[in-house]
Amino acid sequence: MESYVEHPPLPELATMVRTVWIQRTGDTAYLQRHLPTGGVEIHFPIGGRPQLLGPLTGPELEVIPPHTTIVGVRFHPGTPPPLPTVLDDLVDQRLGLTDLWRNSADRLVDTVASAGTPERGLLLLQADLLQQFRRTGAVDVLVGEAVQALMPWRPVNIDTLATHLALSPSQLRRRCLQTVGVTPKVLQRTLRFQGFLALAQAGATPSGRRGTDGMAGLAIDTGYADQAHLSRECLRLTGVTPTQLLGGDLERCHCGHDHSASYQPFLATRDRHLHDLFKTEAVHRS
Repeated sequence: MESYVEHPPLPELATMVRTVWIQRTGDTAYLQRHLPTGGVEIHFPIGGRPQLLGPLTGPELEVIPPHTTIVGVRFHPGTPPPLPTVLDDLVDQRLGLTDLWRNSADRLVDTVASAGTPERGLLLLQADLLQQFRRTGAVDVLVGEAVQALMPWRPVNIDTLATHLALSPSQLRRRCLQTVGVTPKVLQRTLRFQGFLALAQAGATPSGRRGTDGMAGLAIDTGYADQAHLSRECLRLTGVTPTQLLGGDLERCHCGHDHSASYQPFLATRDRHLHDLFKTEAVHRS
């Protein structure tokens, strides 16, 4: 039976890595629909050749062979693993990790293959990534601030954000392209949709603004003008409608996978935003 289980990353990687996972296919091939997340991913088939999936701007379909086990790592936008090129060169591309990391990738293939279990292989992969981050320390702090500001729940104007970061709009755009792979506006739209999926996966109750509930209510809460706006963005980013993606069930995607670990960072930023709103309202009432 096909399965996909996500986990939080090692605590030391939490600021760079959004989630890690183990996927197993059964007796038949599995059609996987990869969606834009704003970050890059490493897909590491046990006994096979690892690949890096660059930043996506639309869906990418992959047929995973039967009896395949994959350990994977999904990075936050702006915190990719050390790479020999800028991210806008890797948009919508799938590349062999050996082509990017050379001998170190070959060593890592042997390490993961001999780990004994996928769970231990995933731990060893994370440990190796942690050492690479510690050696390079190459994280653009300003882009990191921009990514946090572009998360859902708190709409922000791109030019205003650039001014806040003491950058010109063109400087912010260039640095985003280099370290995220897409422009700030494209990233904002991607993160907004990921925010909607986070609420849906968590079974969140819509706030009831504008008297809407269900999927329409979650669309409003995430920053869409209405459900039609959400539907257009979903079709552009995933290739299917929200109902097709979620299977008509707001608590799980159509594939039946549990993505709670992946969406927890989005829900955490929403919780902080709601907390700030409540504090502000309390001050105004007092």
